Amino acid sequence: MRQLLLRPGAEELSYEIRGIVKKARQIESLGYSMTWENIGDPIQKNNHVPDWMKEIISDLLKQDKTYGYADSKGVLETRQFLADLNNGLGGTQITAEDILFFNGLGDAIAKLYQFLVPTARIIGPSPAYSTHSSAEAAHANTAPITYKLDPDNQWLPDMDDLYMKVKYNPSIVGILIINPDNPTGMVYPREVLEGFVKIAEEFNLLLVVDEIYQNITYNGIKAVPLAEVLGDRPAISLKGISKEFPWPGARCGWMEFYNRESSKEFSKLCQTLENAKMIEVCSTILPQLAIPIIMSHPAYHEYRVKANNDIGRRSEWMAEILGDIPGIKFNPTQGAFYNTIVFDEGVLNPDQKLEVEDPRLKTLVEGWVSDPTMPLDKRFVYYLLASERICVVPISSFCSDLRGFRVTLLEEKEEVFKDTFTRLGKAIKEYLKGK
Repeated sequence: MRQLLLRPGAEELSYEIRGIVKKARQIESLGYSMTWENIGDPIQKNNHVPDWMKEIISDLLKQDKTYGYADSKGVLETRQFLADLNNGLGGTQITAEDILFFNGLGDAIAKLYQFLVPTARIIGPSPAYSTHSSAEAAHANTAPITYKLDPDNQWLPDMDDLYMKVKYNPSIVGILIINPDNPTGMVYPREVLEGFVKIAEEFNLLLVVDEIYQNITYNGIKAVPLAEVLGDRPAISLKGISKEFPWPGARCGWMEFYNRESSKEFSKLCQTLENAKMIEVCSTILPQLAIPIIMSHPAYHEYRVKANNDIGRRSEWMAEILGDIPGIKFNPTQGAFYNTIVFDEGVLNPDQKLEVEDPRLKTLVEGWVSDPTMPLDKRFVYYLLASERICVVPISSFCSDLRGFRVTLLEEKEEVFKDTFTRLGKAIKEYLKGK
């Protein structure tokens, strides 16, 4: 080309959650079925959208207003409904004008980092959710800055690690919190959230919290919204309906701006995000119209209680199957619908294999793992793909020095769920025999 096309940092954009699908499709093309544990799509895993919810959406499709533009910031009535939900918690108060809709949280996250100056860094957790870490790294033209989540302490954040990195890196302007966490399934206790706020106060930082799984908790755990402990710090909460309704194909997410007038720079950022949305005109209107009707429906609370209990029960099944396997760190989950399993240090080596009977699959996987620089957890993931046809995601792809993999707790059919993780557990044991 006459000139360079890509800006520096663009190559930091990666998404192994979907990238591994290319490998899985190669196996499917040979006539094998695949068990998908790589992505958090409830619909893919036999989750049934309630009929009453479908009727609400169907009724909206009959109304002419569903086919028009909304206010650039989003449907006013929906924004007011969501503001009232937040304000009912008794913490930091907002108005409808503090809410901005996007076409999914991926869109919101991309916009957030797009307008930050490249030298302004948002430190996030590790393991990291790829959409955040890739977007932050791409905007900064370099690798993401992270603080550690500790698998030996129920995946809680290492607050000393966070504090020292913030203290000695003045380019850090904000802290990202994912609560409940993806990919670990951890839920932050109130005192940990208060610790984040304390660090933000000391160093005058913005807080960004991804709370899309806020209402997906189980086994006696409830997530504390950041707004309850925030005080007067500037913050952005990222929320959406893709997992909760569940309606991932709606591509509907939003930002809530807290204390936007507490900082001149933060106020300018909020206004810039709003201006960017005005250029696009508006986000998709149908799911916005559905939100207050669905969430106000008398069956909604009962629906979420049952859905959460079901996920909690599956988390217990997973713990029974995988919890005592030697060579791995297993933490029971509390929220969202993922679990991250980590291999103990030193148990992986580049000579380990799983038996692959089909010579076609054996040729495929041996080609995939031929790179001597490949992280050892990705090597396991590829062998698992070829041997058991189970598609998981290596934790090395979540901006982490740990070695392990992420799975979901979404499969609705008990026999399928238990069979999947029984086969996975057996594969782990077989693979580690080669140490």
